[in-house]
Amino acid sequence: MSERVKITIKDGVADVRLVRSDKMNALDDAMFEGLIAAAEQVSTDPTVRCVVISGEGRAFCAGLDMGNMAAIAGSGGDSEITRQPLAIRTHGITNRPQQAVWAWRDCPVPVIAAVHGVAFGGGFQLSLGADIRITHPDTKMSIMEIKWGLVPDMAGTAIMRHLVRDDLLRELTYTGRVFSGTQGLEYGFVTQLSDDPHATAMEMAQTIAKKNPQAIRGDKLIFNSINGMTDAEALMQESVLQDGVIGTANQAEAVMAELQKRDPVFEDGA
Repeated sequence: MSERVKITIKDGVADVRLVRSDKMNALDDAMFEGLIAAAEQVSTDPTVRCVVISGEGRAFCAGLDMGNMAAIAGSGGDSEITRQPLAIRTHGITNRPQQAVWAWRDCPVPVIAAVHGVAFGGGFQLSLGADIRITHPDTKMSIMEIKWGLVPDMAGTAIMRHLVRDDLLRELTYTGRVFSGTQGLEYGFVTQLSDDPHATAMEMAQTIAKKNPQAIRGDKLIFNSINGMTDAEALMQESVLQDGVIGTANQAEAVMAELQKRDPVFEDGA
């Protein structure tokens, strides 16, 4: 589907891999396009029930391609990547670089990031677009934009503020300090540590893919939209979504499979 991103779909799980391993999966224009297209593909495929996103080779994603950085420096800011103001919205509430991250947040099914090697700058923000992050303990991570005289601008700030303490987020952003996967778990960025993040993420994805897909999509919709709601709005939302699930064929199948001690067989898109 892309020279930068490869997708394999099996048993309801979309295995999405960044495949620019010679550049540690650094983000260039083609990678941005590949990520956005991949997110759109899995989001609109009714057979996909969970997504795992990872990077091939030595790293998850090393951040913005150094060639783009050099172009910015060499042109005094008048480069291809900055020619159109980033404040221009190209994808709903996002611009194009933000969409490469936010699209995974918007994906209607759970997304699990399997993170290893390094996740710097934009690569770190890409991992934040996932619902869940399975990370190798020795992974090196950083909110690295300050190293290049920049602010985080790939949707990370909208997500990070809900994950970690305000003072810690400020310190990491102001300094660009590199921290490990183990520290990331302590801080709140990482969900779970694993010596084989991809294998652990795939196992978790397969577990999720065996649940009622309507309920799973409802769960994600709840968590995506609940911030900023009043208690009354949140209570109404869960009731409305439950009304749409309870009594359906898939919900009945979940009950029968549990009672009969067998694997359920759900209908896609039902």
